Amino acid sequence: MGIYFAILIPVIFVSLVILIGGSVFSPKNKKQKAKSRKKRFHDKDHAQILKEANRRLAQNPKDPDALIALGEVYYTEQAWDKAFKIYENLLDVSAGNPELDEFEINRAYGMVALKLNRLEEAYKGLAVAHAVRQDDFETNFNLGYLEFQRRQYEKAVLLLKVALRVNPEHAMALRYLGHSYFKTKSYREAMGCLKHAVDLQPDDKESLFAMGECYYELNQADQAQRIFTHLRTDPQLGPSAALFAGTLHLNQRQVQKAIMDFEIGLRHPDMKVEVLVELKYRLAAAYLKEQEISKAVTLLNEIQQLYPNYKDVISQLNKYRELNSNRNLQTYLMSPASDFITLCRKITLSFFPKAKIKIVDIAVEKNDWADILAEVETSRWSDLVLFRMIRSTGTVGELALRDFHGRIKDTKAGKGYCVTAGTYSDEAKKFVEARLIDLIEKEKLMNFLNTIDSRQKGVLIDE
Repeated sequence: MGIYFAILIPVIFVSLVILIGGSVFSPKNKKQKAKSRKKRFHDKDHAQILKEANRRLAQNPKDPDALIALGEVYYTEQAWDKAFKIYENLLDVSAGNPELDEFEINRAYGMVALKLNRLEEAYKGLAVAHAVRQDDFETNFNLGYLEFQRRQYEKAVLLLKVALRVNPEHAMALRYLGHSYFKTKSYREAMGCLKHAVDLQPDDKESLFAMGECYYELNQADQAQRIFTHLRTDPQLGPSAALFAGTLHLNQRQVQKAIMDFEIGLRHPDMKVEVLVELKYRLAAAYLKEQEISKAVTLLNEIQQLYPNYKDVISQLNKYRELNSNRNLQTYLMSPASDFITLCRKITLSFFPKAKIKIVDIAVEKNDWADILAEVETSRWSDLVLFRMIRSTGTVGELALRDFHGRIKDTKAGKGYCVTAGTYSDEAKKFVEARLIDLIEKEKLMNFLNTIDSRQKGVLIDE
């Protein structure tokens, strides 16, 4: 019997130790102890809490109850600097202390750091809190916001989606989820979130602008145009909105509307230099489409001063400065087909100043060139001559000359003249060496254009 009790007593003792230990360290007991700590300060006002907490901290600087109470007071009063120091101390105190709520302390630390714009500390605290508990709205939302700021958009999407499961009508969570989707080029998903966010916060112009960009990327031009047109006068987003609106109008060949958009954008006093330069660049392109070359050249000169070597500005300046000073060259390269043909008829007279010339046929190929077939009669000879006037300042290659040679054969012309405002490739020049084709490059064309009216003494006979 004595042996039996000798064995039974240690077993009972061990069981009691395990039972008591489990009770002490269980999550339920941890919450109860936390509630007990809070209750000690619960019925006191802030002044009393501060007095009591500071008294206890004077005795023990690591008193967790006093630190938690102080942290809550400073948090409530939005005394963020003081709260940050308290929660920083609590992180040290809570390390290895199972009685303290690791989630609450790290979340509060992260939130306070975020209020102070201490983003690294905020990220650290919220990441630990999220590792402990994944279903908390504030943790998921603010950590998602931080991932967005860190340009980790895929991570932001995952966190913000969890936050919205808890609170589906949270405007800022919808906003940042929409912008994160946009950054990952998930435009349809972004559209749904951004639209919901704007419905909840109609003054969120940045989200409205992002909606316009989504419509633009999804080729829904009309919807995008409405948004960008609405935002053209906004002090912050107006220049970029005007740039988008004008670009859409240019794509739709509504040049006058595009000009208006770009001009509205340029009226804003403050904008990024990149936006300013691009507005001027596109406005210059629109002016060129309307043959307002002088205005375009002025803008291109301004761009060159603001942003040297921007895109193809130098080559455009070289081209259009000359065009701006020579009306005939403008007509040759840029005018409608009817004006171009009228000029080409005059050019044919420049080849044979004292001849009688009868235009037999005129053919225009996509406004790229014009073929003029003419009967030419001089005092010494008469023949059928084909002129090809190419509207280009680039290099004409062998293929274009082969096509022209075929056309000469088809029309049974005795000779051909190929005219361009650019140059010919070496292969093109070799091709015509043994053929009755003369190549007229820019220099000689300019001689014709500069004196075209004064040199005309021939007789042009209409068809």
